[in-house]
Amino acid sequence: MQQAEKAAPRRARLGADLTMLALVGVLLLAALGAGGATLYQQFYGPSAFVTRYLDLLSAGRAADALRIPGVAVDRETLAAVGIDAAASEALLRHAALAPLTEVEIESEKPADGRTEVTVSYKAAGHAGSTTFLIEQDGWAGVTPNWRFTTSPLAVVELTVRGADRFAVNGFEVDRRQVSADGVNAVASDPLPLLVFTPGLYSVTVDTAIATSSGNGVLADAPLAVTPLDVQTTPTDEFVAVVQKRVEEFLTQCTTQEVLLPAACPFGLEVRNRITSPPKWSITAQPQVTVVPDGGNWQIPTTDAVAHVEVEIQSLFDGTVEEVSEDVPFQVNGTIVILPDGSASIRVGSPDDPAAD
Repeated sequence: MQQAEKAAPRRARLGADLTMLALVGVLLLAALGAGGATLYQQFYGPSAFVTRYLDLLSAGRAADALRIPGVAVDRETLAAVGIDAAASEALLRHAALAPLTEVEIESEKPADGRTEVTVSYKAAGHAGSTTFLIEQDGWAGVTPNWRFTTSPLAVVELTVRGADRFAVNGFEVDRRQVSADGVNAVASDPLPLLVFTPGLYSVTVDTAIATSSGNGVLADAPLAVTPLDVQTTPTDEFVAVVQKRVEEFLTQCTTQEVLLPAACPFGLEVRNRITSPPKWSITAQPQVTVVPDGGNWQIPTTDAVAHVEVEIQSLFDGTVEEVSEDVPFQVNGTIVILPDGSASIRVGSPDDPAAD
C-alpha cells in the first residue's frame, strides 16, 4: 500500500516535468522560428537584398552596385521601355554619386509572384521613397538568391543651354565626349544620362563663357526618364569680350571710305554726288548685352551712333556742301559656340546681319 502511495507522487512529478519540458520545447521552437525569420529578413530576404544595394550606393561603390543582379541593363531593354539606347553611362561612377543616408525599409509585400520593397531615404538631404520589384534568382545552398526584376537604373534627360561643359554632383562632363553625336552634338538637344536610383543629381556650370548655380533632380523611379533643363547665364568676362568684338567690328567698318560700308549696320544715302571720300567714326558705341538663344547666345538689338563727314555736290546747281552728320543705327547679332570652345560672333543690323 505504501509503495502505491509513493508511486503516485512520482508519476505526478514526472508528468509535471514532461509538461514543463514540452513547454520549453515549444518556446524554444518558437524562438528558433522567430530568430530564423529575423535572420532571413535581415540577411537573406528581398529587403536585405535591396538594403545591400543601397548600402553600396551610400558608400559610393558604384562599380559594385552595378554588379548586383538585375542592375546592369542592355540597350535592347532600354529601347523596349522607350529610353534612348544610346544613353551615356558616364554618371554610373563613384564621382557622380551624391550622399544617400537614413535608408529604411518601409514595406515588403508580394506582387504577382515577385516582391515589392519600398524604402525611404535622404538623398543629399532631400527626403524620398522608392519601390523596387524583386524576384528570386535560384538558390545558394539553403538560402535564396535575388535579383531586380526591373533595373534600378534610370535616365536624366539633361539639356544644358549655353555650355558644352558642366558638372554633375561635382563630376566634370563634356557633352561632346558623352553624347552619341560626339563633336556634332547640338546644345539644345537633350542628353540622356543613365543614373542610379535613388539619387539626387545636381548640375552646375562654371566656364569662361557661362555660369549656372545648382539645378537638381531626384531620380527615384527605376527605368524612368526625368527631364532637367538648365539655362546658363553669360559671365561678365564673356559679355566684355563680346562688347570688345562688336566695337572692333564697327571700328573696322569706319575704315571704308564709302557712304554705305559693305556688310555694316550703318550708312548714308544721298541723291547728289560726293566730291571727297566719306570719313566715318563711331560717336556712341552700343552697350552690348548677351541673352540665351536656344543652345547658343544672341546680342539683342541695341542703339548706336555713327558720324560721317563728306562733301556733297548738288546735281542741280553744282554747289558743294560740307556735311557733318550723326547717323543713328541699330546693331544686333548671334553667337555660336564652336566645337573647340571658341565663340563665333555675327554682328549686323536687325534687317541685315553681317558676319564678324
